[in-house]
Amino acid sequence: MSRILYLFLLAVPLFSSTLDGLIAHAMKHSTVVKQSQAEIELAQSRTEESQAAHYGDIDLVASYTHFNLPRTLVPITPVAILDDPYGVATTKNLMNAGVMYSVPLFTGFAQTRQVEIDAIAANISQSKLSLTREQLVYNVASLYLTILSLQDMTSAQRKHVETLRQLEEMISNEVEFGKKPQIDLLKAKNDLQGNESYLTVLKGNIAITKASLSSLVGMDRIGTIEPIKVSVKKPRYSINKLLGESDSLDRVIIADLNLEKAGKSIEKSEASLLPQVTFNSFYGGNYGENDSSNAYSGEFESEKTWQFGVNAKWTLIDFGKRDASIQQAKIEHMKAEFDKHQMLLDLKKSLIEASEKMKQEYANYQSNLTQLTLAKKSEVIENVRYDNGVSTINDLLYAKSQTHIATAKLIESKYNYRKGKFYLDYLLERGVR
Repeated sequence: MSRILYLFLLAVPLFSSTLDGLIAHAMKHSTVVKQSQAEIELAQSRTEESQAAHYGDIDLVASYTHFNLPRTLVPITPVAILDDPYGVATTKNLMNAGVMYSVPLFTGFAQTRQVEIDAIAANISQSKLSLTREQLVYNVASLYLTILSLQDMTSAQRKHVETLRQLEEMISNEVEFGKKPQIDLLKAKNDLQGNESYLTVLKGNIAITKASLSSLVGMDRIGTIEPIKVSVKKPRYSINKLLGESDSLDRVIIADLNLEKAGKSIEKSEASLLPQVTFNSFYGGNYGENDSSNAYSGEFESEKTWQFGVNAKWTLIDFGKRDASIQQAKIEHMKAEFDKHQMLLDLKKSLIEASEKMKQEYANYQSNLTQLTLAKKSEVIENVRYDNGVSTINDLLYAKSQTHIATAKLIESKYNYRKGKFYLDYLLERGVR
């Protein structure tokens, strides 16, 4: 039954896909988005872990120790020995069990800095998720436009092939009646064969690009691609104005957060120069069987015990270990400063490239539009000249190929222009709608 249903679904045409629909689907199902979301959850979990460290640890502890000489179950005083020397339990096999609680009272603010570092890391993960979504939108849109471009080129190629097929048929009839030489028919067949082969290549490229797009958005298959309106207008962008919007960009925020995080890491490493204070406590019992030296040999004894204390440690000399750690943290801070500076330079470069490429594609589009108009006129003239025997089949095929090439270039420049706008939106982080 399931196999029949599967075959039926394959036979039913897939619903058409829109760009917004594919982007929305990708936001929910794309693996890269899920990975970024997992990074956020991981960062939040680390923040909770570092916050919980302030409250210390409560542990259940137990131990067993065998001694070569008898030991008392608990430390005793001379008075206890004098009062009842035989009542002091001694054993060679000492066991204890209880509850231990320890908490750091002062770590030189290292724990506080760690909480702050983890909180910054969580914010960085959130900004990275936004960047991941922006990258995903651009990649989906780029592949979508590539498919549309290939489809338009396929349509133009199909028309070109049909025109060449009609030309071949016409020449074949004229060769039959002796009006055209056999060589013209051979040349027409050769040109037709090459263009039919290229049509197959275009169809294959569409299938490949659709597979890439379906993998990116997290779908098994993609059906018909809905066309989008592409309006080619002269771009007018001010790089200084675009850079003025960069302060609110996530990539800039990430650079600032990394710089802040590196500063907190310096403060955390400097905490090792201060004393470390810890509180420890224990409540439980010691257990053991009286050994042969005791009057109550063989009897099992137990003693309750509890204690608490405060431990302080201040490292005076570590032969440069802390200095090296602090120096490493300062180097990481310098690297974060360099990274931010380089990121701003790269952003400016990318904005200039995107702006200039859009200008170039606009110029290409206008040029290709003019070339297509002229090529069509040339084709009409060459067609008339060939019919009148003034020109050769080579001239006619060349004119038709020039028209087709101009059409393909026009299609390509139109969609490249739109890709440029998508790329600019990605750089300015305004692609997510």
